[in-house]
Amino acid sequence: MSANSLRSLRLRKFLFAAILIFIFAIVAYWMVQENKPWIVPREYKSLKNPLAPSESTLNAARQIYGDECAQCHGNRGKGDGPEGRSHFPLPADLTDTKLLANVTDGEIFYQISEGRRPMPSFKRRLTEDQRWQLVLLVRSFSQLAAPVNTPAAPPKSAAEK
Repeated sequence: MSANSLRSLRLRKFLFAAILIFIFAIVAYWMVQENKPWIVPREYKSLKNPLAPSESTLNAARQIYGDECAQCHGNRGKGDGPEGRSHFPLPADLTDTKLLANVTDGEIFYQISEGRRPMPSFKRRLTEDQRWQLVLLVRSFSQLAAPVNTPAAPPKSAAEK
């Protein structure tokens, strides 16, 4: 091999290694950025949901959720939708009471409105009322199930007291 071809081979190896390192750095940076906690502006944290929970409101929200959210978050909000596993970070489990215990309605509204990769923004796709309806539905996913009705003990007679 001539000296020129050796230099050319070394240069190609160096450039290949530099490109690999650059690609690795970009992927690592992207993964760290995507997995950061949500930063919600202060003015959203104190927002209260203007809609009262009702069956009609929740039914409207279920329709929107089925059209826009279920493919990633799953039909019951567990983050297990058919497209969910293809995303990073994975969709949130909206049934997790610990996850939503310290999140205000305004924060959920902000997250739905603004989105964050891979979740799209719904600010222009849904009306404000529709986004508030979704907040109610998200809250309903994380509420503890009502206790099972157990038969009440028969009242004690005067002799038993």
